[in-house]
Order: sequence, then C-alpha cells, then structure tokens
Amino acid sequence: LVACTFSGSVAISVAVSAPTRFLVLNALDLSVNRTSIRFQALEPTEVVFFKDDGVLVLGFAKQLPLGEGLLKMDFNGILNDQMRGFYRSKYQYKGKERNMAVTQFESVDARRCFPCWDEPAFKAKFKLTLEVPSELVALSNMPVGNATFAGPIKTVRYLESPPMSTYLVAIVVGLFEYVEGMTTKGTRVRVYTQIGKSNQGKFALDVGVKSLNLYKDYFDTPFPLPKLDMVAIPDFAAGAMENYGLVTYREVALLFDDKSSSASSRQSVAITVAHELAHQWFGNLVTMEWWTHLWLNEGFATWVSHLAVDSFFPQWNIWTQFLDSTTTALRLDSLEASHPIEVEIHHASEVDQIFDAISYDKGASVIRMLQSYLGAERFQKAMASYMKKYAFSNAKTEDLWAVLEKETGEPVKDLMTTWTKQKGYPVINAKIKGDDIEIEQAQFLLDGSSGSGMWIVPITSGCGAYDTQKKFLLKLKRDKMVIGSQCGDRKKGGNFWTKLNINGTGFYRVKYDDELAAALQNALETKKLSLMDKIGTVDDLYALSIARQQTFASLLRLLYGYRGEADYSVLSHINTVTTSIAKVSADATPALAGDIKQLLIKILLSPAEKLGWDPKKGESHLDVMLRPLLLTALVQLGHGKTINEGVRRFNIFTRDRGTSLLPPDTRKAAYLAVMQNVSSSNRSGYDALRKIYKESAEGEERLQVLGILSSCRDKGIVLESLNLIFTNEVRNQDAYILLRGIQPEAREISWNWLKENWELISKTFAGSLITDFVETIVPLFTSNEKAAEISKFFATRTKPGFERTLKQSLENVRISARWAEGIRSEPGLAQTVRELLAKP
Repeated sequence: LVACTFSGSVAISVAVSAPTRFLVLNALDLSVNRTSIRFQALEPTEVVFFKDDGVLVLGFAKQLPLGEGLLKMDFNGILNDQMRGFYRSKYQYKGKERNMAVTQFESVDARRCFPCWDEPAFKAKFKLTLEVPSELVALSNMPVGNATFAGPIKTVRYLESPPMSTYLVAIVVGLFEYVEGMTTKGTRVRVYTQIGKSNQGKFALDVGVKSLNLYKDYFDTPFPLPKLDMVAIPDFAAGAMENYGLVTYREVALLFDDKSSSASSRQSVAITVAHELAHQWFGNLVTMEWWTHLWLNEGFATWVSHLAVDSFFPQWNIWTQFLDSTTTALRLDSLEASHPIEVEIHHASEVDQIFDAISYDKGASVIRMLQSYLGAERFQKAMASYMKKYAFSNAKTEDLWAVLEKETGEPVKDLMTTWTKQKGYPVINAKIKGDDIEIEQAQFLLDGSSGSGMWIVPITSGCGAYDTQKKFLLKLKRDKMVIGSQCGDRKKGGNFWTKLNINGTGFYRVKYDDELAAALQNALETKKLSLMDKIGTVDDLYALSIARQQTFASLLRLLYGYRGEADYSVLSHINTVTTSIAKVSADATPALAGDIKQLLIKILLSPAEKLGWDPKKGESHLDVMLRPLLLTALVQLGHGKTINEGVRRFNIFTRDRGTSLLPPDTRKAAYLAVMQNVSSSNRSGYDALRKIYKESAEGEERLQVLGILSSCRDKGIVLESLNLIFTNEVRNQDAYILLRGIQPEAREISWNWLKENWELISKTFAGSLITDFVETIVPLFTSNEKAAEISKFFATRTKPGFERTLKQSLENVRISARWAEGIRSEPGLAQTVRELLAKP
C-alpha cells in the first residue's frame, strides 16, 4: 500500500464447447507473466494484448481439448489513482496520510484487477484469497472462511460466492471500524467507516436493515448472501456501487451526523442506500444480459428506492419529490441528441456515458407509469415471478415484459416498446370541441422542430375533482374524450377545469388550448390541484415556452399564480424555472431583466419570510429543506435584505463556529451571500470561506463551501477557485461540485480556462469525471456563435467517453439562443411584467 502495487494469480474454469486454437478474454493495464500461462498443461505460443479493447488473446499451437479445463496465469498491476479498477484512496490516520485499496469495476474495469471474462452474461462463482498487512481490515463480497497469520502478513480466504457477474466483485483493504445490525431473517449488516466515524454510520445501517427486510417481501425472495457490508470510501467516482454483499459509497452518500448534517443529506443517504440494496436483487441476483439493458438495473432501483423510502419516512412525501427525476429526464429526452432507454452498445468505451438521466430517471419514470397503469398489486406479483424465474442468471428487457404480460394479460410489450426502443416522448395537444376534448400526440422537441415518433400513451384525466379519474390507452395519432357534467360549469366564471396526466404518472407533456389553460390556471389559484399536478402544470408550460410553442408572458403569468405556495417540492420546481428565467432574460432583454428578477423575488418572498432564517421547534422535514432552497434562490436573484442577513450571520459564525445562528441547513445560503460581494480587492469573505474549507472535518460542510467558491462575478476569484481543481485541496471526485457553482456572468472566463487547461484536464480526469467539465460550462452560453466556437474547439479533441454529452450541451446552447430570440421579439412582454409587478 506504500508502493501502490499488487500481484496475483487467477485460475478460471473454462468450458471449450467448439474446436478452437484461441482463448479470448479481458485484461487491461496488467502485466501478465507469460511463462505462467497454462490451459490444462498447454502453453500458449502467442500472447497478444489489444489495449484499446481491453482484450487479451492467447493462441495455442493446436486445437484445445473440448470440455472443461483450467486456465491459469500470474499477473501484477498498479493501484491507480483513477478511481476505477483496483485503485488507491487516501485517508488520514493519526495525522498521517495513508492509502487504502479499493475496487470499482462497473462497467468494464474488473479487467484492470485480474484477467477475466468481463461481461455481465459470463456469470461465475468466485473464490477469493487476499494477502494483506496483518493490522488491516480486508473485505470482499463473501464472509471470511478462514485467515492465517505469518508475521506482518495475513492470508484471508473468503467463502465461494454464488454465480455473479465480474462487475460486482469487490475488494476493500484499509483501516476501518464498524456498526452492526441484523435483519429479521438473521442476515448480518455492517457499516464500515474510517476510525472515529462509525457513529455516523448508524442512520445508513438502520435504513439498510429496513431495506433488506422490505425487498425480501417485495420480491418474495430471500437476500441471497450471508452478510451485507456497506463501506464509506474517501475517493469515489460515482455516488455508490452495489457490489454483491459489499456496497461501496462516497462518504457523503453514507455518513450522517445528527449535529452537523443537513436534512437534505439525511434524505439523500436514505435514497442512496435503498437504491443500492434494491440492486442486490434487481441487478445482482438477476442481471441484465448486456449493457443495452442497463436501464433495467438503474431505472428499477431508482423507482423501488422511492417505494422503500416512502414506506420508512411517509412524512417526506418522496413520490412528490420523485417528479424531480421525471422532469430531469423529460428535459434531456426532448433533445435531438438524446438516446433510447435501450441503447446499442458496440464497444466497452461507450458504456460509461449511458449512466445518465435516461437510464436512471426516464427508466424509473416509465416504470412508475407502467405500475400505475397495471396497478400496484399486479405489478408486484409479476416482479416476484420475474425474480424467481431469472435468479442467478441474466435477462433482457423483453423478458421482463413477457413476465408482466403473462401475469396481467395486458399488452405490456407493445405498450412499453414504444417507450424503450425509441428516444423522446410526445406532447399531447388538448382542444375543446363541443362536448369533447380532442387530443393529438406529436413528438416534443425543445428546439421547436417536430419529430416523427408515435407512442402508446396511458392517458389519465381528471376534471372538476380528483375522484372522477378516467384512463385509456391512446394508440393513434388522434382521439377524443367526452367532457362529463362532473367537470364543472363551463360558463364564464364557472368552476370547470380538466387536467390530463394526473399526478404526472405519464412520461409526456400536455399543451392545452386557451380555454382549458385558463380553467387550469383558475383551478391552480383556487387551490384545486394536487401538489404533483401543480408541478406538472408549471413544468409543461416552461418547456413549451422554451420550445416557443407558448409565450414567455404566459409562463410569467402562470408562475405568478404560485406566489402563495408553501410546499417544498412545488417550490423546488418553481426555483428551477425562476433560475432559468433569470439567466435567459439577462441575455434576451437586458433592459427588462431587473424587473423580471423583482417579479421572481415577489413570487418567492412570502414563503421565505414565513420560514425566516431560524429553525422552528417541531417543524417538518420538508420545511427544514425548503428554508435553504428559498434563501439561496433569493440570494441568487440579488435580494438585498437576504444577502445582508446572510453576511451578518456569516460574520458571527466565523467568530463562533458553534453559533445557533447558522445551523448546517442554512450555511450554504449565507456562504453564497458572502460571495456576492467578494472581489480581488475585497477578498476577506473569500479567504474566510477557504479557511472553513481547509479546517472543517465534516465532508458535507467542505462540499457546501466548495460549491460556492466559484459563484462570483469577479474574474480573478473565479480563476483562483477553478485552479484549486489542480491542487491537492480538491479531490478529483469533487471537481464537479466546484464547477457547478459557476455563474453565467463568469462563463467567458471559465470557458477560456477550460480551453487553456484542456490537455491537463483530459489527462487528470478519467471516465465520467471529464464530462462534468463540458456539461457545467458549455450550457452557460446562449448564442449560436458561441456554440459554433465551442464545437470547433472540440472538433479535434473529442473522446468516445464524452461525445454524447458534448452534443447535448451544444444543443442546449442553441435551444437557449432560440428561446432568447423569441423573448426578444415577443410583443407586450414589458407590459405583462409591469402589470404583474403592480398587482397587490
């Protein structure tokens, strides 16, 4: 662990089923000892590495004997610092820096640790033995069978695993302590942390035990392993990884401290743990056949983790918050550069970039849509059958549809194929004609063009009230629904309204004609709509406005109807929309931008003033999360009073870290307030924040500071912050947090910085980490000229790993440019803004 090297030997039982002279397997960045390679007693005459493909080819002088044989070889490698394969992570122990050894194999990096058949369909039983320093904890997927000690080295032999894919094998070696619990069926669950932090593992342990209990019942299948360990790793590229029986996490995704963690952190730990443990069944026990079906793993785990957390913490209203996932996916999937849920993967280098909002969030959203269409009970029964049918083997998307169809008798395959095999989704145009509502579907694209997609759409509608819902499948381009008398009185001033896509269970948008839209706005203002429908209504109009299918003024008028809103999830969506409006209006109508900001402040101010800065005794989890959301939003919109109060509280906090004036939940808002006034000639606030970052022992606290260090208009400070990415002060895994703080005002300086440092960035950051640089900086622009310049820069510099991200980011720039142009030329906009500002 000091020299950061490892060596090993592997024996693989191989069945030769047809005549061949070759064995083709995976190995990468390993040096294999050629003289050690044997298949049975045969030595290969050729040993060839294909580095770009991560493939090792062994050629033998004559054909291999048919039947089972043993392939053996010795190898050694380096514990890299790329957070993939077998790598080192740094941690402090008794004031000294030490290395731990950790694996991260998904998607195609087991081959960096040992030669293997590194594809999900090649399931095998694994029997691991590790030789490690005696004083360290060494963990793997299975419990220890026995351990022997020889002075400073111990040999640890683990029990044989059930059949599993290579990407789920795991090894962790370092100094840890743990807390322990037990499921109702006697499975031992542990959370391992760095020495001194095990207390912070208790919340995750509790959620972990509850999750295993719940999933065992949901899937009607016991947890397949004798133990489950969860480990917090200081350097970790993803959020967490569901390795079978040994789940690894970033520290902030697993650790929770009652005194220093925020409410949103408690929630994200619960969701992450429930997600990873769902994979122990859906993904690990039943594994996708190939990466094309990755969405089965991720979409399902995302959906069912919400089901679990909703059962443990009903007061969190997690299904309403789930719409965050749906709207994120709807946004990405309305780009020309989106991709189908089932995406063709032809090369190992392409896998990383599909771990995106389509696989996770659209995947989870279409599962919610299907479950809502079939009904919870029928859906669960079918999932349990699927689990039993494919346990310890592999399945593809069609296999899941076949089981669901057999169990329910519904046309699941035809319905769902339209959602998984083509990209995009429809907008449903709804128009009143006599006593009918005519509906028509068309593919929705944010650039205003029309795609040719057609879907089978589960339409739900409610009118006048929620107890009279209708549902039917729209299979054609057009259809119609009858308006019943229960929908209310359509005469002027009547109580008539109708809403399609009740509670956002469908993955589509709705565009209403003027009469239906006015009735819906009236239903919103008279508090008739559910929380989920309040979110869907604003999100649809926001997207339609960007696509220039509805006016910007109509969006502002609708937003104004939310000014008395008090719910966290609804305001979280309103905040997304207001942030975007503030950004685009600064470019589109600089003269009006100030007034538009005042209008947005007017919408958010009253709930913010009600909550204030100080927590109240006994308030709800959602209010605790809403306070920082609103305060941060007001600071970003330049609300003087909120900024001054944030600065005042921060100054007290720098003198007394224990002050009750700035608990963990509101710190980010105060930090952001301080950054509003920072400049190269007035940097005391910036230096104070850097000091907190350096001195804080808490992961979450450090990341909150890191997230605002670049949120500044001053070019010198922005550059100083961005350059921290190349120092030891910022772990590579956290660079994206610093990048996300960049404000539109600093986009030019950030883009120049990216160009100047691109060589260094592409050397330092591997895999998914490099895409963060593109997707945080590029979309800050809103002009076609800039899109062309950026496109030209990357023309000679793309890699397969971020090609798709670059395309999507550039498309977003062009969409923003087109939206801004529409706003610029919209008649009567200034008058609408003035009217809304003047309203009492």
